[in-house]
Amino acid sequence: MALRSAPFLLLVLVEVALRENCCFGASSHSMKYFYAAVSEPSQGLPQFVVQGYVDGQLFVHYDSNSRKVQPRVSWIEKYVGKEDPQFWDRGTQIIRGDEELFRDSLEILRSRYNQSGGLHTWQRMYGCELQANGSKGGFMQYGYDGRTFITFDKETLSWVAPDPLAEITQRKWDGIPGVNQGKKSYLEEICIEWLETYLSYGKETLLRTEPPGVTVRGKTEVEDGMETHICRLDGFYPREIDASWTRDGEVWLEETFHGSVAPNADGTYHYWLSIRIDPKERGRYRCHVEHDGLQKPLDLDLEGERLQGGKGWALWQAGRWWERNLAPDVSRCEHT
Repeated sequence: MALRSAPFLLLVLVEVALRENCCFGASSHSMKYFYAAVSEPSQGLPQFVVQGYVDGQLFVHYDSNSRKVQPRVSWIEKYVGKEDPQFWDRGTQIIRGDEELFRDSLEILRSRYNQSGGLHTWQRMYGCELQANGSKGGFMQYGYDGRTFITFDKETLSWVAPDPLAEITQRKWDGIPGVNQGKKSYLEEICIEWLETYLSYGKETLLRTEPPGVTVRGKTEVEDGMETHICRLDGFYPREIDASWTRDGEVWLEETFHGSVAPNADGTYHYWLSIRIDPKERGRYRCHVEHDGLQKPLDLDLEGERLQGGKGWALWQAGRWWERNLAPDVSRCEHT
């Protein structure tokens, strides 16, 4: 499948991968890397790009134009430069080797799919996650032209190939003694060790807590007399948050909608959820919010405007919520 916009594709792949591993509720920490090679580089689009993220924050970057691994946050630059002056040079040499492998692999796949030209991409995504309860997770997968090509199953120490043409790669990789065990060890041990190291470097940023500012507002729909109420949460960190509508103290999913947890320019996050109810039952509903920045859960009723929280309230006062979100119309949002 030829792709018209590789820069857009790379952004989408990164965004989806970051979001699909985000859990609601208990806090977790993650480190993820994204590699992408394109067959037809252009202005503003390097042939090869690598980006590394800790807790969704871009901290290292490499591309085939600069050919250098470079820091993207002050905390990694400060601590690594002091404790390991050769860190950047060593990482640059490793990724330059990966760059050559990715270019070769891209040509092999174009030949395998009988593609003589056009824009094509070869991607790798891998990383690990550390949950608050101490449990660990990890993943590694490759994609070709935006589709999953092959995925590593660290429990069976084997590769899974959803595409028949990927079975050639699967047999080759599974046939190399010891390599799959090494990948499992990296994902479950070495990756976690690096994640913990980076968390210690960036603890003032990555381990901080900012409580959400929460507001509930409603409007009556004239046609049928029903009401739509929107609970907005803003200015919170970390990203993990547990928010739901309750009726008589129980989670209520009927006629509910919600957005995605999305970043603010200052590194915090925002989120919203809505509910459609009979106004006669207004007193039965609450917006329930749990977050690490809150000393105890919040339960906001629907009787008029209510606001709580620290930084989020200041953001609301400044009008920044509406500038970013333009008062979302819940009728057009995804129902999940």
